[in-house]
Amino acid sequence: QEIISRESEEESNGVNLMEFSDEILLHILSYVPCTDLVLNVRRTCRKLATLCLDKSLTHTVLLQKDYKVNKDKVKQLMRDIGKEIYQLNMAGCYWLPSSTIDHVTRCKNLVKLNLSGCHVTSLRLSKMLSTLQHLRSLAIDVNPGFDASQLSSECKATLSRVSELKQTLYTPSYGVVPCCTSLEKLLLYFEILDRSREGFMLSGQLMVGESNVPHYQNLRIFYARLAPGYVNQEVVRLYLAVLSDRTPENLHAFLISAPGSFAETGATKNLLDSMARNVRLDALQLPKAWINGSGLLQHLKFQNPFYFSFSRCTLSGGHLIQRVINGGKDLKSLTSLNLSGCVHCLAPESLFRKAEDDIDSSILESLVVSCCNLRHLNLSAAHHHSSESIGNHLCQLLSRLKHLLSLALPVCSITDVAANVEKPPMASNLVPQTLGRKVRIGIQTYPRNLADQANQKIESSVFWALMGSLRFLETLEIIGSSFSSAMPRNEPAIRNSLPPCVRAQSVGDSEVAAISQLTYLQSLTLAQLPNILTGSGLINIGLQCQHLRTLSLANLGMMGKMVYMSALMDMLKHCKCLRDLRLEQPYFCAGAQFFQALSHCSSLQRLCIVSRSGTLQSDAVMSFMANCLEVIMCHMFMGESLTVCKNLQQSIVRSFQADRPALNVVIFPLLHEDLTEVIRDVPMRHLDEITLFKSRVAEEPPNLWW
Repeated sequence: QEIISRESEEESNGVNLMEFSDEILLHILSYVPCTDLVLNVRRTCRKLATLCLDKSLTHTVLLQKDYKVNKDKVKQLMRDIGKEIYQLNMAGCYWLPSSTIDHVTRCKNLVKLNLSGCHVTSLRLSKMLSTLQHLRSLAIDVNPGFDASQLSSECKATLSRVSELKQTLYTPSYGVVPCCTSLEKLLLYFEILDRSREGFMLSGQLMVGESNVPHYQNLRIFYARLAPGYVNQEVVRLYLAVLSDRTPENLHAFLISAPGSFAETGATKNLLDSMARNVRLDALQLPKAWINGSGLLQHLKFQNPFYFSFSRCTLSGGHLIQRVINGGKDLKSLTSLNLSGCVHCLAPESLFRKAEDDIDSSILESLVVSCCNLRHLNLSAAHHHSSESIGNHLCQLLSRLKHLLSLALPVCSITDVAANVEKPPMASNLVPQTLGRKVRIGIQTYPRNLADQANQKIESSVFWALMGSLRFLETLEIIGSSFSSAMPRNEPAIRNSLPPCVRAQSVGDSEVAAISQLTYLQSLTLAQLPNILTGSGLINIGLQCQHLRTLSLANLGMMGKMVYMSALMDMLKHCKCLRDLRLEQPYFCAGAQFFQALSHCSSLQRLCIVSRSGTLQSDAVMSFMANCLEVIMCHMFMGESLTVCKNLQQSIVRSFQADRPALNVVIFPLLHEDLTEVIRDVPMRHLDEITLFKSRVAEEPPNLWW
């Protein structure tokens, strides 16, 4: 009775939600998934029935991460509001059957459509596009078996009006590019494997009868991202061949992201020479072999550049200042810069320099002053060692970039120079040299709360000051310069890892605690921090960074033991907004205590654990999946036997697939010879966003695709 009376009193004193203005209610409803609005919320009362169908809520429908949507919901959604939808994003809806695409034909007024990651055949694509006469932006996958000859004349007429195309290729093909005669933006993702499932080598030659005349005359943006493999390189050269004949006059963004070695040819050299003569660019990314040792950057002209990527290039700091940022002029427009793996970019020259030598702070200062509006900066995968000069530490200079939203740094770049001179004693040195009774050797106790850590004067460190100055940072990556994941893309798992940089040896719990100052942090990656002793800083992050949605931890502390498990479990109890968790640590024990702590993450959707010689408890995993109803991806690559892994995977799928249509489960021995075959079946959305480790800061231009 007391509870009922209290509730009635609150209702009488409080404000009824329906008393808010329509503008406020529409703003609130904009955070509700469209499927819930149309199929559930609008049925509650007349006022919401009207508001839920407001044009501001039905104009753009986003299903790309609505993991609860199924075929029937999509069918009903299209039936109810299909004519009101102008932009539809179904990217990564891998769980929906291909017949679901048939219902998109109800959206007669569609202008933008994203079907990347969806199962679409040539015939279904033809039937659908034939009805979408207003379409101007399209994203699709081109899978084996795609046949452009099956596209109807009505479909080709629609494609001829498309100005933006994103195409992911899983087979050598031009896809629908030759039909798109009005292209202004072309994004190509090459995911073609070198070998078929049967083990046959694939060729980069296109299918017989395919047109080899893409229409690039109106092209403004060209972007190509290649997965590892020579076939992808062969196919992208065919796309570039037409560009080399005639460079579009309006081209202002030219970006090619290619891992490993991608040699320059006569055709690509002609293309770059033509670009240097005829266009002024706003965004540039080229394979390292096309830049290294050439004077290309000296001749290219830039207008109002907003994105540069020189990832893995041997570009020196001197060339960077002189040829790219033009001696400090006209670079305030630059918002995103990727210098990942560019080991000499902060040194005046690279000819006689070792990668571990100190950086030239004047080069970084010029960069900071010239590019003062940077929002995304990647300096990872290199040794950026600051000198002992006062006020010229890398962290002190970067603190001037007040607009930064995402930042990636190598571990060795954040350490105080003085801290390396006076390194903390190792555990072995703490043992008294005595012939008396045996002394128990253990890990030194460290404070677990922020106040005690402040007493140790860590607030005076340059990294602490940097974190304090970047209060609006949303994404942070601190990655060891020699770190490599145990699970690369198309090769067997790496069994041994390189030791961390000597300068990084002192980076540990106190630096992690400094990150807790980032109140608005949404994504955090920490890899190869050798001096993690207790993980106490993680608890501070869990308490202070309440917006954290993505967490990736790899090889922290001593490699032979999971020293931060207790702190990690304490941290997870506070991460109510966490959606993605990736852990990579040898000898990780995924047991009952860990999964019980992880169950506090009520918003968790995706979990990936990579552990050489790691173990798991099947009952604990099943209990976790039963308690965390939002989890739709569970990837574990451990040291267990193939039988244990298969049995657990089958049990999870059998128990939860019916209620979670998007459920994707992969549990497999990390060092098994068939790992690469298993990886190729993982949906690209999960593989690219969480399963594979990589630096994602400034990986591509911001807002490249909606």
